Amino acid sequence: MKVLVVGGGGREHAIAWSLARRHPSLEILAAPGNPGLAQLGRCIPVKASDSAALLQLAQRERPTLTIVGPEAPLAAGLVDAFLLEKLPIFGPTRAAARIESSKSFAKQLMRDAGIPTARAETHTSLDGALLAIRALGAPVVIKASGLAAGKGVIVCPTIEDADRAAVAMLTTKTFGEAGSEILVEEFMEGEELSLFVLTDGTRAIPMLPAQDHKRLLAGDRGPNTGGMGAYAPVSIGTSAVIDEAMERVIAPTLAALRMRGTPFAGLLYAGLMLTDMGPRVVEFNARFGDPETEAILPLLASDLLEPLLAIGRGESIAGLQLQWLDAHAVTTVVAAGGYPDAPRAGDRITLPPPAPGVTIFHAGTATDADGALVTAGGRVFAVTGTGNTLAAAQHASAHAAAAITFAGRQFRDDIGWRELRRNARTPGD
Repeated sequence: MKVLVVGGGGREHAIAWSLARRHPSLEILAAPGNPGLAQLGRCIPVKASDSAALLQLAQRERPTLTIVGPEAPLAAGLVDAFLLEKLPIFGPTRAAARIESSKSFAKQLMRDAGIPTARAETHTSLDGALLAIRALGAPVVIKASGLAAGKGVIVCPTIEDADRAAVAMLTTKTFGEAGSEILVEEFMEGEELSLFVLTDGTRAIPMLPAQDHKRLLAGDRGPNTGGMGAYAPVSIGTSAVIDEAMERVIAPTLAALRMRGTPFAGLLYAGLMLTDMGPRVVEFNARFGDPETEAILPLLASDLLEPLLAIGRGESIAGLQLQWLDAHAVTTVVAAGGYPDAPRAGDRITLPPPAPGVTIFHAGTATDADGALVTAGGRVFAVTGTGNTLAAAQHASAHAAAAITFAGRQFRDDIGWRELRRNARTPGD
């Protein structure tokens, strides 16, 4: 069997690693891949954004399955092109992927289907946005409607902060076309949970809940990023919470997309806020999230390829289940100097020797003219530690992250801090 993984980040490295671990004889291709993926298979210099070249590659190589990692190729219609040629591919069509590529579309779909989420207004003019900010009051959330690499959401504690965010998106064009339409959204109180589900468009299989850390600095301070780390499982993601989310969020979302004639097959990622009123949707993603994927997949005890292949072939996943290790995983992102605003590239990297319970996923690396490993992206590595306890997993992850060296390196050593604080509490506290 042969699998083509589209993308070149930590998520794609983790997917390929998970497949190779279960299927050592599996032939893995990656486009464009990275130096970590090159250790698992063959990297082909085709950009994830080049749909025509990817289609030609698949027609030449005839992979058993193509797996799309990033959101941009999905929004561009890569899956549609493959389906026209009857090539098995895992991921939603362009129309179904609008649930991520257009936050205004997702919000309207949730309103129409009665899916719990925050109140919001969509605006393309600054004057209208400023009025909406004052109507909702602070704190308030300003979101770019389009794809902004996970950075187009600004939580604003004051009206003045919200005004600046709206100006930055609509006037200054901080996020380019992604911010030409914005959402002015109600701030929700609670704790966030990432829920991944594998779905054939009708049935859905939940994966382990995880929690992401978006802020750059320890204690969840500093600017928003694409994610500085994640951990799984999460104790507040109880079976009752997951059952409620599946019933009130996932099932009606899939049904609403089917009713629109755009069924969603692939991985649907619901970012949930656990509020006093139950789970409410913060956002949807149309693919494996990053860096949650790097924390979740090392805990998977069953075969990932089986459900992905069934979905990619347009088959039912009825009867399929996932099994999980009785363990914990913490993923620490090691970022480049200057991230997230202006990440440096080309800094030479020194990696530590392999350590038990630690996997280093390449997220933004390349090799220079001399063959040396160098930084080539904002998030350079996703370092996952596993252990019997969350504390052990966090220690392994942070220790390995600290042993990676390059100029300007940044990482947080407190991933999972909320869960550790919960664990430290005793009855009566």
